[in-house]
Amino acid sequence: MADVLKVESLSVYYEKNEAVKDISFSAEQGKLIGIIGPNGAGKSTLIKAILGLEKALGKVTVLGKSVKDVREKISYVPQRNQIDWDFPVLVEDVVLMGRFTHIPWYKKAGKKDHLVVTESLEKVGMLDFRKRQIGELSGGQQQRVFIARALAQHADLFFLDEPFVGIDVTSEEIIIHLLRELRNEGKTVFVVHHDLSKVEQYFDELLLINKELVEFGQVKEVYQPDILSKTYKGSIQLFGANENIMVVSD
Repeated sequence: MADVLKVESLSVYYEKNEAVKDISFSAEQGKLIGIIGPNGAGKSTLIKAILGLEKALGKVTVLGKSVKDVREKISYVPQRNQIDWDFPVLVEDVVLMGRFTHIPWYKKAGKKDHLVVTESLEKVGMLDFRKRQIGELSGGQQQRVFIARALAQHADLFFLDEPFVGIDVTSEEIIIHLLRELRNEGKTVFVVHHDLSKVEQYFDELLLINKELVEFGQVKEVYQPDILSKTYKGSIQLFGANENIMVVSD
């Protein structure tokens, strides 16, 4: 399958500190990929650098082009704590923001755009909440609305930063089901994730980083104690034949 994303020697510096160091990899179309590593490993920084939201050294190509040339093909869902939930905006207006890359600046959203908003809200089970203020929703509902915004964009490449943090079980099940559907449609989805017990269940491939790239490949190949130990710089304890993993720092 064709590569949708190619990252070459990507590095990010904060003053003299290296947050992401010389990371290179390529990802194929139709994959659900987990990005895992310890706190401070540079997972969010890596995503932002790929998207051009962080100043970085290196080269990133999406569908063979620079990010700025295919911006409408890329959708990003940031961490919930980066969003101002008190801003007075309706649920349907948040999702409509996903259509802005498809609407010329001199035009208003049309019938097709509003239909896409309706379809996207229906997919995440939030259609009945379309007239609610975003701040009135629970954490899981808010996350589902932002997933709907990503769906409305009709992108080919998705980046989600910790989408399962602080949400209810129902919302998590809805979201992972949608991500699998996107994968099955040939989309490529990257998810920053922290719950090691679910990576085998959720992902096709894993990208393990700790500022540097530790390993990237199929889950069954890289989800191994020695690789996890190298990633988290600690010893690994397995419980229940890899179903549960505890990382113990040295």
